Amino acid sequence: MVSSKWGLWGGVFALLASLNVQASGGEVEQRSEEALAVTQSFMQQLGKTMMRTMKQEGPVAAIKVCAEQAPQMTAQISRQRGWKVTRIGTRVRNPMLGMGDTWEQRVLARFQQRLAEGDALNTMVFAEIVTEPDGRYFRFAKAIGVKPKCLVCHGSKKDMPEAVQQLLQARYPFDQATGYRPGELRGAVSIKQPLHSM
Repeated sequence: MVSSKWGLWGGVFALLASLNVQASGGEVEQRSEEALAVTQSFMQQLGKTMMRTMKQEGPVAAIKVCAEQAPQMTAQISRQRGWKVTRIGTRVRNPMLGMGDTWEQRVLARFQQRLAEGDALNTMVFAEIVTEPDGRYFRFAKAIGVKPKCLVCHGSKKDMPEAVQQLLQARYPFDQATGYRPGELRGAVSIKQPLHSM
């Protein structure tokens, strides 16, 4: 059973009803539990890899973890599960990878509103079953917040070492994923799972 401390399911089910989605709340809840477990495992693995690299090799090497290893991790999960697992941002560093689709942008806006209303980012999730032109999907997103350690690569210029600034400028000429402050919404882990037609 999904914990009521998330403070989300009432809103999810209300939205499902308003959208006339043909799915039981139990189906959404069950799929959400699995998606949340996968998301948390991925974020823990990424966080440990990032911190280990930061400690051993410095922040410049940590950028490569985000740029290279994180997409490999999500691609591996996607292959294993048959899902599409991605990270999306409120402001993206790499437009080819971090830009959300219409559903994801709507959910990020909803997360931003919930944050402004006092909801906690670390427990903020949203899930629903949607019908799109090419089929039915279970869609899930978990918010990613900005922590103090993120500022080395995502904060203002005063927070970033010169070497980090130089690498970001060279590698991501269209980078917009800077200027964040702790506690802000950075983005989300997004899962899209295809469903069999009913």
